[in-house]
Amino acid sequence: MDVTFAPLSDKDEEELVRFLTTNRFPYHLITEPSEDLVRRLLLEGRFDSDGVRTFWVFGENQRLGLVILEDLESDCAVFDLRLVEQHRGEGKGVPVLQALTGRVFTDYPHLRRLAGKTREDNIAMRKTLLRSGFVKESHLREDWPLDDGRRIASVTYGRLRTDWESGGVTDFRWEDLTSPAPGPARAPGEGPAAR
Repeated sequence: MDVTFAPLSDKDEEELVRFLTTNRFPYHLITEPSEDLVRRLLLEGRFDSDGVRTFWVFGENQRLGLVILEDLESDCAVFDLRLVEQHRGEGKGVPVLQALTGRVFTDYPHLRRLAGKTREDNIAMRKTLLRSGFVKESHLREDWPLDDGRRIASVTYGRLRTDWESGGVTDFRWEDLTSPAPGPARAPGEGPAAR
C-alpha cells in the first residue's frame, strides 16, 4: 500500500474537528474528544507549534487517519497515530508506521529515535509496532489512568535511525542485572544500606 502524508493546514480546522469528534479512540487518554476540547487544543497549539507537526495519512486513495509528531526539536520524536474507525483491523497499521518512520527520519535528519506510547491492553497496536520494526523500551506499571479510577501499564516502543537505515532491529536484554533474593523487611535507617 502506498502511504502519503499531507501537512495539516489552517484550512483543515473544521475537518480536524469533524475527524476527532466522529471517531472513537478507545486506547487514548481522551477517547471521545468534544468539539469544544478540539477547538481549545487548536488554539493552544496541540497540532502545530514549536516541535509539533500534524499530518493527514492517506492510502489507497482515501484518508486513513491522522498522525501528530511531538518533540521534533529533540533527538527523539514521539508520534500519536489515530486511524479512522472503519480502517482499523484491516492491516493498514504496519505500512503506515513504516512509511511514517521513513518520512520522519528523512525530513528530520537530527532525530535518532522515533517512539510511540500506548496502553498495555492495546494488543493490536503493540503487535503493529513490533511488525514495523519498533522495539519495546519501557513498561511503566500503573501509569495509564482509566475512566473507572484503575490504572494499567503504559508501554513505549522505539525505532532507532540506525536500525531504519540498516533495515534491522537492535534488541537488548530487559534484565541485565540480577538482584539478591529479597530478605526480611527493614525499617528505614536499619541494615547495611543505612551505613
